Amino acid sequence: MTITTPGFTLTAETVRRLVAVVGDDAVHLEDADRDEYRDPYWYQGDRTYDSSAVVYPTSTEQVQQIVRIASDADVPIWTSSQGRNNGYGGPSPRVKGSILLSFRRMDKVLEINRELAYAVVEPGVRWFDLVDALEASGNEDLIVSIPDIGWGSVVGNTLDSGGTYLPYGMDFQAATGMEVVLANGELLRTGMGGVPGNKSWHLYKRGLGPVLDPLFVQSNYGIVTRMGYWLMRRPEAYAPLYLTIPRGDQLEQAVDIIRELRLSGVLRGVPCFYNIISLAWQFPELGEYLGGKGALSEEQLQELADNSGLGRWGFRAALWGDGPVVEHQLAKITEAWGAIEGSSIVHDHTYTKDQWGPFESFTEKVHAGVPTMDMMNAVPTGIGHLAFSPVIPLVGKEVVEFERLASEFIRENLDENLSAGVLVTNERSLIFICNLTLVLDDEAQVRRARDTLKKMVEHFGTLGYGEYRAHLDIMDLASEQFSFGDHSYRRFCEAIKDAVDPKGILSPGRHGIWPAAHRE
Repeated sequence: MTITTPGFTLTAETVRRLVAVVGDDAVHLEDADRDEYRDPYWYQGDRTYDSSAVVYPTSTEQVQQIVRIASDADVPIWTSSQGRNNGYGGPSPRVKGSILLSFRRMDKVLEINRELAYAVVEPGVRWFDLVDALEASGNEDLIVSIPDIGWGSVVGNTLDSGGTYLPYGMDFQAATGMEVVLANGELLRTGMGGVPGNKSWHLYKRGLGPVLDPLFVQSNYGIVTRMGYWLMRRPEAYAPLYLTIPRGDQLEQAVDIIRELRLSGVLRGVPCFYNIISLAWQFPELGEYLGGKGALSEEQLQELADNSGLGRWGFRAALWGDGPVVEHQLAKITEAWGAIEGSSIVHDHTYTKDQWGPFESFTEKVHAGVPTMDMMNAVPTGIGHLAFSPVIPLVGKEVVEFERLASEFIRENLDENLSAGVLVTNERSLIFICNLTLVLDDEAQVRRARDTLKKMVEHFGTLGYGEYRAHLDIMDLASEQFSFGDHSYRRFCEAIKDAVDPKGILSPGRHGIWPAAHRE
């Protein structure tokens, strides 16, 4: 399939109409203003994914009017909640010249329901904002399943399948009930929200007939302007854990132990593990091992693991629940993990409902639902990343085989070591994130990494691996790998797109879904 993406330029009349809706201070046309909405991990000389304007609505009604104006002008819209999707294209639009709709001014927490433990948020609400709102309203004993970095949007992260780590993070369970602006400017409420005045809109994940909420994740069928998000009551006990896997040849054993602990219900949420290269980026004192020329040898990697005490792989997890239950679960984990020779379990403290903090490390904060920027701040200045992130069965031999193949591919193409982070998203699968490090002031290096990423998508696609999430620059390529039935999955998505957005106004090209006007 050939895709055409002509650039768009706003007419003076379109700008005038936008200003009439949101005000002059909410339509930004200058380069300096628009450049804030670019991925900082992309080489800045490349203007392929520039917008023509950044527009800041403050209400759903304004979003509806903007959509109608864009439709009249035949100019596409690309939405950005906070624009913090660094490494995946950030807030940049796939089609040059699109109107970039920023939701940073739609930042209200619309509802906090203490009895049923949920909140309702606009798309500009950050993780920091939601937690602040809980504390300000006397609901600090309700906690939020959050990602590693707190500056992003609750809605934006959800709609891109971004991971969070507390129990509701498993299989992305927290989001329930959406309000959506469609391409014709009409307003849709999903699930039980379709019944006026229904009180179960943000409580029940289905409705009557097809379940629509998932259709708006990683798609371009509508613009979500309101979303429910389930919260968790602060548990009686919370035990953050760090478990080591001392040697690389113990990874298979460790993965199989993790699977059984998950299937038995001992491990909940989204535990994750990192190899020593990924861990080293998170500990500045290990910088001497990084940044040199060429990949480290097996002996050097093991030396780094031994000297740091972090292991060849480090596994972070947490336990939440009643005190005796957490103690029992910890005993089960200790017994199971003890089968790994030389392994250790770091469990410094079990926090209680009444002694909730202070938390020391950023992982303790994150698994307690306390937003932080610590991980972001640990990244050296001038360093960014791209990622290839396939979904893999939670089986030791499957993980080891992919790790071997990915390590060899990275070494052969970039002369670097694989930097890996693995999210155990449920009891049966995981997301294996292969990070490609970028030296942002070295355009040649960034281009090599980008080219390597494209090669990885194609190569591993032939081996049966598909990504869970794709960078803006490779969305088409990642989608291309889902080729069963002559790309029946993509063709079905395109059929929906053409039906609900016949002019192709909303985020054309998002995750490889193009309207008919762009397909040849």
